[in-house]
Amino acid sequence: MTAILEPRAVTSPVASLASVTSPVASLASVTSPVASLAPVTPRLVDSFELGLDAPICLTWELTYACNLACVHCLSSSGRRDPRELSTAQCKAVIDELQRMQVFYVNIGGGEPTVRSDFWELVDYATAHQVGVKFSTNGVKITSEVARRLAGSDYVDVQISLDGATAEVNDAVRGAGSFDMACRALQNLADASFADAKISVVCTRHNIGQLDAFQALADRYGATLRLTRLRPSGRGADVWDQLHPTMAQQRELYDWLVAQGEGVLTGDSFFHLAAFGDALPGLNLCGAGRVVCLIDPIGDVYACPFAIHDAFLAGNLLSPGGFAQVWRRSELFTELRSPQTGGACSRCQHFDSCRGGCMAAKFFTGLPLDGPDPECVQGYGELALAGVDADANPKPTGDHSHSAPVRGQSTTLGMPTLPAKICDENPLTGVSP
Repeated sequence: MTAILEPRAVTSPVASLASVTSPVASLASVTSPVASLAPVTPRLVDSFELGLDAPICLTWELTYACNLACVHCLSSSGRRDPRELSTAQCKAVIDELQRMQVFYVNIGGGEPTVRSDFWELVDYATAHQVGVKFSTNGVKITSEVARRLAGSDYVDVQISLDGATAEVNDAVRGAGSFDMACRALQNLADASFADAKISVVCTRHNIGQLDAFQALADRYGATLRLTRLRPSGRGADVWDQLHPTMAQQRELYDWLVAQGEGVLTGDSFFHLAAFGDALPGLNLCGAGRVVCLIDPIGDVYACPFAIHDAFLAGNLLSPGGFAQVWRRSELFTELRSPQTGGACSRCQHFDSCRGGCMAAKFFTGLPLDGPDPECVQGYGELALAGVDADANPKPTGDHSHSAPVRGQSTTLGMPTLPAKICDENPLTGVSP
């Protein structure tokens, strides 16, 4: 793990480019008497901004097929893409990740466990020193599967829940999805699976349930993980109705400060740092620097929340594979170059919030060097007032079911039943 966290300055073209083109670095070496007296150790976050020779971890969506139709799905999943990577191609990707010393991969979808070769790929990855963390709605986590998972040292399981009660959860994830997730968590607990994760997308309907989420995690011997709702995929259609209010963002920040020790947040909430002290986690946008996304057909995007052609770096089936895309793509090189911060750089909180989330800005029509739409200082709200929402960029690709699933439409509203029973099957109409 240490080797992966260390940026490899010798092989990184971005690191060498930055050292040549940065006038600030040159100026500091000339004018600072302290610089000649003692070496300066760069902050880890500064090294991350220049990019690493391999991602610390990456998100890999194995399939768009899903048995649910969550209204805020970041990848607009539902139906399988017939072009998705074969078993052999997936194993070749794992081989490459092993050579690059990628520590672990976040596998998602869609619902990854509906792929018939899912467990084969998990076993192959762990046998090749690539740890696996997979996100699931729990549909395939039976007692037998839970016992199997409990016997692995290199697999982590994350169960998605977006409400601490069935009423709140099922309104966005579909009827019966709360009970299904809790059943999976109970099966894992009964099998003595160590430290499952409960993953929650924070919305204005569940911010008031933070204590209840923690109680659920404690009940199942799990760890709570909170993530931010982004206007990505189908989430772009419901972001206005679901994203937390300004008062709720403050409530979330205060809760994390007071009771969030041991709660995982990743890089979700660095925009909240402008309330005061930075929260634990990665306090910068890691897109194309330390993380990226591989989609079901091998396209590589800068960020799991930025599935749009503007953030498409290449395809790993091209010559040179994933390593070529990660190390040489024009997009990733640009993202790793020194950033000005735009208007936000004049804000006293910029060093804390780093200007916020790239994907959230892009899909709400704000400039990438502008404020985060949920800027807690209010600048995002002001900027949004001047945006024509109808002209906002649309996510690339829609794999949604053609009819409601489990009584859940892909848009908010009163749930309706499927038009026909086959609409429950994410693989309906697709040849193997």
